[in-house]
Amino acid sequence: MSEGPLFECLEGLRGTGKSTIAPLLAQARGAVVVPTVPASFQALRQQVDRRTNVDARMCFYLSALFTAADEIQRHLDAGTSVVVESYFARCLATHRALGSQLDVSLPANLPQPTTYQLTCTEAERQSRLLTRDKSISPWDVLSEVVPHRINEAYAGFPMRRIDTTGLAPEQVVTTILATDTEGACRGNAEPVGAHPHVLPAVLGHPDRTCSL
Repeated sequence: MSEGPLFECLEGLRGTGKSTIAPLLAQARGAVVVPTVPASFQALRQQVDRRTNVDARMCFYLSALFTAADEIQRHLDAGTSVVVESYFARCLATHRALGSQLDVSLPANLPQPTTYQLTCTEAERQSRLLTRDKSISPWDVLSEVVPHRINEAYAGFPMRRIDTTGLAPEQVVTTILATDTEGACRGNAEPVGAHPHVLPAVLGHPDRTCSL
């Protein structure tokens, strides 16, 4: 493990455990959790989520992420480790899967996290979703129609896959802590993905564009 602060990110489909694991991982690391949709964006977020323009929504979330990236960098510069529940990969992968045609290349000077893609069996994921106490937007409903496309888009990002099936949250954190943040992975963490800055093309589908 390198010296200095860590920047770690949790990615994955809805119901894979990101919001549960993030604060536990931060506690274990002595890190702060930085919201990737800052508080000042929340009111507008509700309005954007009620509209049907996927490109407009993607641009909104990118703006929120760039704002959060500034805060993340300030923490890292101060020597404080950071954990986030999703980052640019989720925004780009999800909106591409939902029909966005925007081509986005991220600047290389963004804070680059060690990213863990949380996964579980589909049966367990659906069971978790049934017990969640969270509001569901129309976009959340749409994302459940195309989870395979989201995972296809996720595959273009460098992530270490963590299978959370049947594991308690504390066991997931233990698995992450046993993962070498420098490169080689240990335990049941599997490296996936390729280039960190460019979202790869996803094969087109006849029903490519989603509408509300």
